Amino acid sequence: MALAEQYGRYGYRKISALLKAAGWLVNNKRVERIWRREGLKVPVKQPKRGRIWDNDGSCYRLRPECRNHVWSYDFVEARTHDGRKFRMLNVVDEFTHECLAIRVARRLKAIDVIDVLSDLFILREVPGHIRSDNGPEFIAKSVQAWITGVGAKTAYITPGSPWENGYVESFNARLRDELLNGEIF
Repeated sequence: MALAEQYGRYGYRKISALLKAAGWLVNNKRVERIWRREGLKVPVKQPKRGRIWDNDGSCYRLRPECRNHVWSYDFVEARTHDGRKFRMLNVVDEFTHECLAIRVARRLKAIDVIDVLSDLFILREVPGHIRSDNGPEFIAKSVQAWITGVGAKTAYITPGSPWENGYVESFNARLRDELLNGEIF
């Protein structure tokens, strides 16, 4: 019950994994029975989503093939307790689902995007492609010229289609649920 209260977004499977990691000898089915008996929310099974590619290998959009092949980046906006907004630039490796960087500031401009990417390119290798939406910070000529200058390619999503940038949007949703909505800044 304490874990369910602490991690409100987790279901019984994740809670049973946390209990096992803490040294408890538990079964997933027993945790589920207790979960239901206590009236906790049992997450509804998610329907299978449509593929972004056909079974014959043809691709609707670029999909990652290895580590550092495709990176995605996007902004998340939130507010502090006094109502002032701040932005977070998140960079995610689509193949490993690893968050590579989070830059937080009141304002983030195109030069800040270049700064974050240059730090990442030094720490890791230059990715093959960088996927983003069509925000002004991402389509700025300075950003496009810098990315092509270092040898990477830009992959912009279709305007109004955030599902094409699903990896970073999923990360942003979890970041908002698990951190931003649960804390006061």
